[in-house]
Amino acid sequence: MILDRSHEPAPAGKHAARAVSKVAAVTLAFWIMKILATTLGETAGDFLSMTLDLGYYVSLAITFGLLAVVLVAQIRSTTYHPVLFWTAIVATTTAGTEVSDMMDRSLGLGYLWGSVLLVSGLAATLAVWWWRDRDLRVYPIRRRDTETMFWIAVVFSNSLGTAFGDFLTSTIGLSYIEGALVTAGVIGVVAVLHYATRLSHVLLFWVAFIFTRPFGATFGDLLTKPTNSGGLSLPREFASLVTLALLALVLFLSTQPAERVQRQSVETQ
Repeated sequence: MILDRSHEPAPAGKHAARAVSKVAAVTLAFWIMKILATTLGETAGDFLSMTLDLGYYVSLAITFGLLAVVLVAQIRSTTYHPVLFWTAIVATTTAGTEVSDMMDRSLGLGYLWGSVLLVSGLAATLAVWWWRDRDLRVYPIRRRDTETMFWIAVVFSNSLGTAFGDFLTSTIGLSYIEGALVTAGVIGVVAVLHYATRLSHVLLFWVAFIFTRPFGATFGDLLTKPTNSGGLSLPREFASLVTLALLALVLFLSTQPAERVQRQSVETQ
């Protein structure tokens, strides 16, 4: 799994909160939570559009409205808030589910052409980001304009991952387990390239970020799709709550060491 190698120690003193990164460090816990967030985004998005029968346009309006509120709060904040950051990630995965489904089922583009459009959008976003900053590292990110580019890339990435996952299962005809194995294989190759080669870690990060989306989404489909389609036919709201609980647990466990270090630092000052 792709781990960040550019951690910087948090500066001490009154300017520490202003200088810390606004996004999560890329650790093993990051990737576990990213997969859980994608599973939650898949089940929550399907709950809105299918279980509640709101349709893709209404569901997209709801999810993008919530996404806008969460992202404004995330970008306007001056420090890293783990709950807010991962709420934003879940919101982007939910919106990505609606974007992919709308492009395929409402606009009739199909998952292949939808993926082509999303790849183009992601490439354009990263190109603009590089042109502005000459740097595409996702950690640390401290400036609001750079963070805005990060979140635009995240929305495109999660939408692309959704479309690719649906392409594997709906267009090619793989089962949900087979689709998960294919995406897991891609992630495994990326991890090997990360540790065994000198390929750009930024490039490998975004490849892994994209493919963890269909990897997590296939588990969402496995949980909620009908048994005659290879799923377990669990209620989408139940699957969403279970996944949310697991995400909250991993988030809690992953933030404890950092919080203890911060408390000890304050006590020694």
